[in-house]
Amino acid sequence: MRNPRSIVALAFVALLAAACATTPAAKPASAWADDEAAIRAVTAASSEAWNRGDIKGHLAIYDESTTFMTADGPRPGVAPIEEAFLKKYFDAGVPKQSLGFSQVAVRRLADDAALETGRYQLSGGGLPEQSGWFTLVWVRTPIGWRVIHDHSS
Repeated sequence: MRNPRSIVALAFVALLAAACATTPAAKPASAWADDEAAIRAVTAASSEAWNRGDIKGHLAIYDESTTFMTADGPRPGVAPIEEAFLKKYFDAGVPKQSLGFSQVAVRRLADDAALETGRYQLSGGGLPEQSGWFTLVWVRTPIGWRVIHDHSS
């Protein structure tokens, strides 16, 4: 009868070898720096679109499969997000307040996934300032980085 420790050690080595064989090498740091810059640029373009009254441009960051977390639970898809934003934050196609972001941080989760956190501010329009925190989960798609989940509070 074989030693149980040697069987466990052999199984561990086999699992480790299998994991190493199937795990792709991480991209170099310079490639991630480019990805982070791309995500930050798309985020900035989204707020600029909002401030121009271009809701479609603002929502262009979202993948069609996205979910937006609300107090009532996740809201799936881009169309319901657009409907809610137009109803609450726009008046006749014009934003009621300007949108800005601060304290933004982007963290790589995998070669094709990232997490962005930060603070949003809605200001102006003679209304009280609104602000809160957001978390965006990004994935690389054939058309660029897109958000698959938004949790803003």
